[in-house]
Parts: sequence; structure tokens; C-alpha cells
Amino acid sequence: MRQQLIRLINSSRIIAFIFPVILIFIVAMKGANRNNKTYTYLAIGDSYTIGEQVNSRDNFPNQAVSLLKQKDIDMAGPVIIARTGWTTDELAEAIANAKLHPPYDFVTLLIGVNNQYRGRPVNDYITEFESLLKQAIRFAGNDTGHVIVLSIPDWGVTPFAEGRDRQQIAAEVDAYNAANKQVADVYKVHYIDITPGTRQAAKDTLLLTTDGLHPSGKEYRRWAEQVAAIIEKKTSF
Repeated sequence: MRQQLIRLINSSRIIAFIFPVILIFIVAMKGANRNNKTYTYLAIGDSYTIGEQVNSRDNFPNQAVSLLKQKDIDMAGPVIIARTGWTTDELAEAIANAKLHPPYDFVTLLIGVNNQYRGRPVNDYITEFESLLKQAIRFAGNDTGHVIVLSIPDWGVTPFAEGRDRQQIAAEVDAYNAANKQVADVYKVHYIDITPGTRQAAKDTLLLTTDGLHPSGKEYRRWAEQVAAIIEKKTSF
């Protein structure tokens, strides 16, 4: 009986010693998997990417990076090529003049609302959007799984659209989004449909900035969470 008790005590001591060692090893391995690389991220677009009317930390690219860092994913600050009012052709010109250093580990593309706002034909948009998406894929080292397209928000629900035909705006935004999703599907990149959520701004003004048009940090957070979720899956081992 005494020998059995001694063996039991010794076994307990061994387990008590080994368990913390195993736990430390698991944590160390997890940290190694997460931190052995600093991931880069290029975000291209217009006001919805740069974050008109919000602090830069609250736009969706920066919020996505912040969320990923909280999960021990080492992300460099996002490189952002975007400006309020840009159309597809203006974004293409800006990219051509930018000093970029590809490849980037991840690339997001959100563009087209100003094409719609200016009344440009959807067919023209398709051609220009496809060209931009092909560039985005090249910037991502030709890895389509690391490219994310976001749909165009519906600004027609905002106070800014007061006095305009909101139903027509919604229909045109839907047509543009049907076009960019079709192109995204052809190239097999990720597609995030943020449009339904942006329509909630009709009843929730906290989703907008004080200009009554552009999304607030609260709205951008929802986009960032979806972007971060895709990137997290791609960086997990």
C-alpha cells in the first residue's frame, strides 16, 4: 500500500511538471506560427477606403489590421491608395503614378460609387473594374485567394440623397454590384457584400458621419471584421 502511494505521488509530480512544459510549448508554437512573418496589406479604392470624415484609425483597412493584431497576427500598417471622389479610371491613374512595392500579402478593392454617381454606363465600369482587379491580383503575387473585393454601399438611403430618387439609386448600385461580383467570381477572388448592411443607415444614423453621407467608424468596423476574418484564415497554420 505504501509503495502504491509513493508511485501515485511520484506520478502526480511528473504530471505536474510535464503539463506546464507542454502548455508552454503549445503557446510558443502558436506564437511562432503567428509571428514568424509580418504581413503586408494594400487597400485601393475611394472615399470608402480612405475613410472620409473619420480618423484614419477608424477606416476599415486600419480597423482590420488592428483586429488582426489583437489575434497575434503580425500586420504592417495598410498601404492605402484611395481618395474621395475617385472613379475607376482615376484610381487606375493614381495606381500608375504611385510608388508601390509589390507583392503584398493581401489586397482589397472597393471602387465604383462615383462612376454610378456621375451616371456612367455599367458596361464601361465592367471593363475598367476588371482591369483594376487584374492589377490587384498581380499586386498580391497572382494569388487570387489573397484578394478581397467589397461591394459598393448604397448611399441612396443617406440624408445626403434627400430629394433624389432613392429607388433609382438603389437599382443602379445593385446593377454595379452585380457587375463587380460577376467579375470577382470569374477571377475567383473573395467577395464581401457590405451593401445590405449600409442600407440600415436609413434607420440608424450612428452608421454615418456628421456629413450624412459617409460611413462612420461603427459601420467600417463591420466591414473590417469581415476582411479580418478572411485574412485570419489565410494566415492560420
